[in-house]
Amino acid sequence: METKEKFLSFNLGVSDRAVISLQHITEVLQVSLPEICGVPQMPSSVLGIYNWRGEMLWLVDLEAMLGYSPISQGSNLLSKMMAIVLENKGKYLGLLVRQLIDIEWLDTKQMKPATAELFYPKISPFLQGYFINDSEEMLFNLDAITIIQAPTWGIHN
Repeated sequence: METKEKFLSFNLGVSDRAVISLQHITEVLQVSLPEICGVPQMPSSVLGIYNWRGEMLWLVDLEAMLGYSPISQGSNLLSKMMAIVLENKGKYLGLLVRQLIDIEWLDTKQMKPATAELFYPKISPFLQGYFINDSEEMLFNLDAITIIQAPTWGIHN
């Protein structure tokens, strides 16, 4: 049985790498900070709303959400960021990341369980597990559905 799936890989923080299954990714786009409309009274990881295909798309700083230093602050401030648009059951959420790396074919049978001592407490609830790729790097497998449904957003429209 074929257990390989396509994943999008990207950087997290300075040295970590993560992947999200392509089956939950609708689109990847470049966003510049001035295009994001800030919303008061939201958690700091929520950067605001972006006009995406005429829809309001909530944009979240994935690094800040997972306990890294925010990509939207200070010397990290990038004029252009990549947004990964996730979709689940008609709900959309944009994750802002530093840099996309590649599309990777990974064998889901090779995924290892995420144990608490390996990961920051903030990241654990959003992990399905992790892979070790051919270059011996650890790839965190983020769970798109858990991220979309995170209570943090209160965006249950």
